[in-house]
Amino acid sequence: MSEGFYSHHVFVCTNLRTNGKACCQDHNAQEVRDYAKSRIKALGLNGKGKVRINQAGCLDRCDEGPVLVIYPEETWYTFVDKQDVDEIIERHLIGGEQVNRLLLTN
Repeated sequence: MSEGFYSHHVFVCTNLRTNGKACCQDHNAQEVRDYAKSRIKALGLNGKGKVRINQAGCLDRCDEGPVLVIYPEETWYTFVDKQDVDEIIERHLIGGEQVNRLLLTN
């Protein structure tokens, strides 16, 4: 198996629903995604062979939101604030361990 372009690809749902149903944007997901992207850049973890942070449309888990998923592990997380994102960056993306308290089950 060949190595991917990025070591980790993080998709943060930033979906906004206008029909009153739950969505990740109800939890300021765009702001948190922007924060994650800036933190990865500040830590020098962005670019080829490193980490990529992307926004995603609906990941179909809005009731568990806000959500993000990290590939290639296919690890799903929820988060409350920037401190949770910091913990995911430090423990998962840098340290290689799951943050069990934020995991979403498949």
